[in-house]
Amino acid sequence: MCASNTGPKTPLIAVDAIIVKDDCVVLIKRKNPPFKDYYALPGGFVEIGEYVEEAVVREAREETGLEVQVERFSGIYDDPKRDPRGHVISIAYICRVTGGELRADSDAKDVNCVPMKEIKKVKLAFDHAKILEEAGIL
Repeated sequence: MCASNTGPKTPLIAVDAIIVKDDCVVLIKRKNPPFKDYYALPGGFVEIGEYVEEAVVREAREETGLEVQVERFSGIYDDPKRDPRGHVISIAYICRVTGGELRADSDAKDVNCVPMKEIKKVKLAFDHAKILEEAGIL
């Protein structure tokens, strides 16, 4: 995978939003492969010319209907094998809800606010269990 067919192959950059609301974590159910029907943190690829914090706010809105504000950086996840589509580096942020209405959109099949005590029972995509664990959620 690369951003351009003419340039060098480089990893893609993605973002993940850790949204905690009322003692639950907002998770989407993936509509498309990879990990179709698994739960995942809202997120996606950073667009050319976009700041990563803008990307996480945009992706959260597109996938969950929620307006969020970044509270703090959580971590960088760079395992070359974390995404079966190719080398994707993800930057995770803890976000606070500032508005909007919870609804599935974009590539999300469904969106749920999963109680923190139930998170270990759901199938999580990619390395999202690790991201939640390192954020102190799991």
